[in-house]
Amino acid sequence: MSSSMPYEASLDEEKKRQFTKKFKLVDRIAASIIRHKKLFLVLFSLLFVAFWFGFPQFGLWSKDPKIVIILAVNEGGGVLKWKGEQEWEIERISIQNKRAYAKKHGYGLTLKDMHTAKRYSHEYREGWQKVEVLRQTMREFPNAEWFWWLDQETLIMEPEKSLESHIFKRLDSLSYRVLDEFNPLNLQLDLPYVDYTGDVDLLITQDCGGFNLGSFLVKNSEWSKLLLDIWWDPVCYEQKHMIWEHREQDALEALYANEAWIREKTAFLPLRSINSFPPGACSEFQGDSRFFYNEKEHDFVVNMAGCSFGRDCWGEMQNYGSLLERRTTRWYRSFF
Repeated sequence: MSSSMPYEASLDEEKKRQFTKKFKLVDRIAASIIRHKKLFLVLFSLLFVAFWFGFPQFGLWSKDPKIVIILAVNEGGGVLKWKGEQEWEIERISIQNKRAYAKKHGYGLTLKDMHTAKRYSHEYREGWQKVEVLRQTMREFPNAEWFWWLDQETLIMEPEKSLESHIFKRLDSLSYRVLDEFNPLNLQLDLPYVDYTGDVDLLITQDCGGFNLGSFLVKNSEWSKLLLDIWWDPVCYEQKHMIWEHREQDALEALYANEAWIREKTAFLPLRSINSFPPGACSEFQGDSRFFYNEKEHDFVVNMAGCSFGRDCWGEMQNYGSLLERRTTRWYRSFF
């Protein structure tokens, strides 16, 4: 016993010295924080705000985005009538959804007011305005590589997916150039002198009624600028606007059907890759897995297309908004 006592005593002394050393270090750190508490408070506040609201908002990511999201809204109060409370809420939810997604991935976001802009006394051009908005946005973001158009009644359901990983990195395997398997408009399958080996500048989808322009991507290129000029040709617009029920959609379909230079730069994505439908849309195709949103397969975007024609836009937006909130809310959000 006597021989072990000095050794145990030395251990106790060593522990005391280590404890005293650590205590003095903590004391010095605490004293330093107290002396510079304002600086520490400012740094903590900046980090917290940047983390909570997203780094791109504060310039820590590029201010010159390579991808710009164009969201069509009606901030001016409606198109043919004043918006009601539910319509304002649909717009708010949609904007919040796109803004959070853009911040998360460092994309640009621009809100475009699709108000009534009468050019002729006998019609309005809300649909045709889409082409003008695209041209305007290309001038605003000259260094962007791609523009993603989204209608207001859409929700991004998988915010963790970037466009790079979901679309661009697997574009060759995901897209198709010839309408041999799915051709709802029964367009001619091919035209002379079409070269499908080049790059793609326009990515769109098809639904049960033809081309769907509620969610599509356009590359920032000279080809795209020429397409927009032809698409919004005053002669074409003036002669056909009373015939083409879907306005800009019908115009693009006609151009694709007859112009080889447009066809060779256009590719189609599966509808559910960027444009899944709720059950009420394309009602004659109920049960067809090509069209409708599938939660288990983590469809990227849901588009309440045509909900204002006999369906409940607000109810559908609430349904998918609640689903999105349940699936993406983090546990720590409950503390704030």
